[in-house]
Amino acid sequence: MSEPVLAVAGLTRRFTQGGATIDVLRGVDLVVQRGEIVALLGPSGSGKSTLLQAVGLLEGGFGGSIRIAGAEVAQLESHGRTAVRRDQLGFVYQFHHLLPDFTAIENVILPLLIHGATQAQAQERARALLATLGLGARLTHRPSQLSGGEQQRVAVARALANRPALVLADEPTGNLDEATADIVLAELLRLVRHEGSSALIATHNERLALRMDRLVRLHDGRLE
Repeated sequence: MSEPVLAVAGLTRRFTQGGATIDVLRGVDLVVQRGEIVALLGPSGSGKSTLLQAVGLLEGGFGGSIRIAGAEVAQLESHGRTAVRRDQLGFVYQFHHLLPDFTAIENVILPLLIHGATQAQAQERARALLATLGLGARLTHRPSQLSGGEQQRVAVARALANRPALVLADEPTGNLDEATADIVLAELLRLVRHEGSSALIATHNERLALRMDRLVRLHDGRLE
């Protein structure tokens, strides 16, 4: 079997508030295989976002091991973490976080240029991704001119632009109505599979979680 795209072992995170110590993650072990889409299920406050922040190398203070595409990344310095995020990871959040003064296609082009693509390569890739997501006629619209579902689809295209090994999604449909959430999740799952990526998708919605390849539950800082 090939090396997992993600292997987390003994992951811990502890916070101190008002003199009290809170263990948010209590020795989490998790493996995501290449091509696998895993739902991370748990209620609000269960630590789902904290776990994704750890795997995404978005903040420090964690204990344990994090291996991405076979390489240990937990103890990397800032520039190494930045390189892993740029080259191996894609992120989708509950809120789209699009750049408001940029068009849909420009929001997708930007990470491609940062990754080293030429302007022509970035244009072609961004246009193809947005067309795949049904936004071929909305390329030059700014976020304020798009619906909530369209904005989130642009965010999905941006996350997949650099063909990441692993997509991390934190409640990616949590800000959408149920019908739109179903459409956006279906598009996200389809694009992840089409691109050959893997995904770890945090949600509190069990109905949506059951549409993924595997479901793990986070409870009291541990995976069940």
